[in-house]
Amino acid sequence: MKKIRAAVVGYGNIGKYTLEALMEAPDMEIAGIVRRRGAEDCPKELEGYKVVKDIRELEAVDVAILATPTRSVEAYAKDILALGINTVDSFDIHTKIVELRRSLDAAAKAGNAVSIISAGWDPGSDSVVRTLMESLAPKGISYTNFGPGRSMGHSVCVRSKAGVKDALSMTIPVGQGIHRRMVYVELEDGANLDEVTAAIKADPYFASDETHVFQVDSVDALNDVGHGVNLVRKGVSGQTHNQLFEFNMKINNPALTAQVLVNVARASMRQQPGCYTMIEIPVIDLLPGEKEDIIKHLV
Repeated sequence: MKKIRAAVVGYGNIGKYTLEALMEAPDMEIAGIVRRRGAEDCPKELEGYKVVKDIRELEAVDVAILATPTRSVEAYAKDILALGINTVDSFDIHTKIVELRRSLDAAAKAGNAVSIISAGWDPGSDSVVRTLMESLAPKGISYTNFGPGRSMGHSVCVRSKAGVKDALSMTIPVGQGIHRRMVYVELEDGANLDEVTAAIKADPYFASDETHVFQVDSVDALNDVGHGVNLVRKGVSGQTHNQLFEFNMKINNPALTAQVLVNVARASMRQQPGCYTMIEIPVIDLLPGEKEDIIKHLV
């Protein structure tokens, strides 16, 4: 069996866990790691892998797993799709997903490649669960309650603000899909907490949620990558009311995101050129192996 050659683009938290997930994937092999600094000051665990600054330096890449900040996804994806290489990402700004899908659909088709976007656990695998729940009760209300736990995307967003040395954004569920953001920041010398707070609250990541910002001496002393979700759908099946479905999980945030990315990297090899979200992909395509064997095992 010819293995799928995957490159990891970016080597932060998600990149590290993506490498581990690729090691365990029986149908995939690691084509290399793309870092801004290339092989300079390379972490010890990357010994034995080709580490480069540009994906063009790697050979025969089938799919690039973008373990990059959300706001850089579109630029990286367009550059790589133009090379005829599939891309997958965990873009997590919910209100911008449709816009990104349109943009990368054109880029993917032009490059005769496939892009799968917003493929983390939310948006991503939770989106699939929400879709299934709504199909089972077409009329009704769904609630997605995150946490309590660390939001990687929100934390990265805060770290990008002027004056912030390090940051941790915690998501606290209030109930019925409403969340509170508790943000802890280490500030650079001379930074003003009020100015930093205003910049955080104005960002689209935080603008729609109750947000509290606290200055701390050490973010590392607070850091925990655990997270979770509670999905609830209450509605009507046919004409029958009071149907209630619930899905819960407690997770290591970057590890699960990485596993989903590896799954959709596999699935990208089974789609026609274009851009997709996870709810558009047959779930069976996420798994390795022959379809009939998977059906025999799971159906």
